[in-house]
Amino acid sequence: MKILYVSQLHQGSSAHMRLLALQRMGHEVIPLDTNRFASTNPVLGKISFLLAAGPKVELLNREVILLAEQHKPDLLWADKVLQLQPATVLRCNSIGIQTVCYMIDNAFGPRRDSGLRLYKKSIPCFHLHCTQRDVSVEDLKRHGARNIIKIQTAYDPVVHVPPPLGWSDANRNREVSFIGSPYDDRAQFLSKLYQAGFPVVISGAQRAWQRALTPSQFKTLYREGELEANAYREGIWRSKINLSFLTKSNQDEFTHKSFEIAGCAGFLLVERSQGHLIRFVEDKEAVFFSTLEECMQKIRLYLPDEAARTRIGNAGRERAERDGYHNDHQMHLILDRLQSLRESGSVTV
Repeated sequence: MKILYVSQLHQGSSAHMRLLALQRMGHEVIPLDTNRFASTNPVLGKISFLLAAGPKVELLNREVILLAEQHKPDLLWADKVLQLQPATVLRCNSIGIQTVCYMIDNAFGPRRDSGLRLYKKSIPCFHLHCTQRDVSVEDLKRHGARNIIKIQTAYDPVVHVPPPLGWSDANRNREVSFIGSPYDDRAQFLSKLYQAGFPVVISGAQRAWQRALTPSQFKTLYREGELEANAYREGIWRSKINLSFLTKSNQDEFTHKSFEIAGCAGFLLVERSQGHLIRFVEDKEAVFFSTLEECMQKIRLYLPDEAARTRIGNAGRERAERDGYHNDHQMHLILDRLQSLRESGSVTV
């Protein structure tokens, strides 16, 4: 297929990794990086984002139509693009291009994300929506979505790989590690772990963690900055225990990070959920907790037990690879659904 792929495509982003998966599958991908259309004025940029309007939004939509008419792709893939106007999607439909909207976040959830005006208006225009949670399936149906596929976020089989042979605790300098964002109550949770005597290390976006932690907590717990791509993978390798949390404000059933940690054969200690329980065997392929106290109990049990952590990390990697928790398999599922829609004739304007 020829695919016009529109998203924020900076190196190491999950959207860029999905693009690379499509290329590995043999498809011709025409990239359009929406970062090109960000305002250089931070105030105007914030207003444009909140309203999903302004000259940069208009320019992006003109560019999408121009590329669609010039290259005549089989598919327009919009990966969390909040600035696409309904008329742009309908124009692509009208010239025979299938349109798919891939949205990880929960546009109708309790987090009440901003900047979603155009996205919500364009929902009925796309041929297919991809989402990762049951509640979003129902929300999309109520807002006029034609077709929906529930998929899961995934690891990248090229980036998220196990460590070199012979890797051990001698190579690990992160004890109880979290790499990510301070959504929900994560900062308080991690601070309580540290106060209870656990050797916690946090990495992620510096400004976000500075806001979430007290100055003394930030100075003590935060290090190494925001780890991305290879540095992120190596951060997982260097962690004895990799913590992962559900984003409850997004009503998530599982978390992207869990599959990335598993792909790297890291020892995964993650919040218990039905979504995780059906994807990993508890205490064999991953370890779960539901409360702070249970998390502390699991850390006390596994932190000194390198053999158990290695065994569980390797088993988690084997499960993730066998059951297709990686981008190549998830992209294949989406393209299969699009093929079935084409064969059924469900590609009309």
